Amino acid sequence: MIVLAGAILGAILGVWNAKRRGGNWLDKLQYGTVTAIAFALAGLIITILIHRSLV
Repeated sequence: MIVLAGAILGAILGVWNAKRRGGNWLDKLQYGTVTAIAFALAGLIITILIHRSLV
């Protein structure tokens, strides 16, 4: 669940950042994708750490 939330939040923040910088639709797509992957990876690491500490 944390991974999915991170991916969605990352995509929104990435598109917003590209829009703020004046990028076209391909820039928004790239920023959204890269930021979503980064946030999803961070969410995965957090999920693993939580799971390891509880078990």
